[in-house]
Amino acid sequence: MDILKTLGLFIVTALAEIVGCYLPYLWLKQDRSAWLLLPAAASLAAFAWLLSLHPQAAGRTYAAYGGVYIGVAIVWLWAVESIRPSLTDWIGVSVALLGMLIIVFGPRHASP
Repeated sequence: MDILKTLGLFIVTALAEIVGCYLPYLWLKQDRSAWLLLPAAASLAAFAWLLSLHPQAAGRTYAAYGGVYIGVAIVWLWAVESIRPSLTDWIGVSVALLGMLIIVFGPRHASP
């Protein structure tokens, strides 16, 4: 159950980061209101806070999170931007998630 909880937390974290970056994109590239920067800042603050909830070492958490982020970003591309991911997008997601699994489940050696 801890694995599913961690994965869910990673997904929510990725959504917070993507929203925090997508809203300024809308302002800068699509001439939307500068008021979007306020929820963007709140979303990025939530992203940083969510990352701090993981019990693992920060570097390992960030590395594992990166694989999940890539997957969520490609789903965002499809669901929000209405751009169907290509085969190479899905292959890239698979490689990133495989790397994340290696980081998360790889053996740990005691520190010297």
